[in-house]
Amino acid sequence: MQAAEVYQLPAPDFQTTHQRTVVLISGPRDIEAMDRKDRIRACYQHCALKWVMREFMTNQSLRERFQLPESKTAIVSQVITAAIGAGAIKPDAKAGSSRKFARYLPFWA
Repeated sequence: MQAAEVYQLPAPDFQTTHQRTVVLISGPRDIEAMDRKDRIRACYQHCALKWVMREFMTNQSLRERFQLPESKTAIVSQVITAAIGAGAIKPDAKAGSSRKFARYLPFWA
């Protein structure tokens, strides 16, 4: 997951079956080419990676993850809203209700 972040690759897709686990790793793809599931998975994995590094995911960190300029903050907000709706991440209650200082945690944190 860290390599996907560093090289700006789509988030790996982990699929488990009865007897095996398959990991699908994709080549470079910008956010416009990702579908909703890919964006939510990338958001969740970014959030989880930040958590294990003792950091927090923010709108800015996710924007940097997707290499988006500040003018595209609405896209990041939509991805975060979709990830919250899917139950993949949750707002950090300790950060308060300010949208400017919002932080996010993986659902299990």
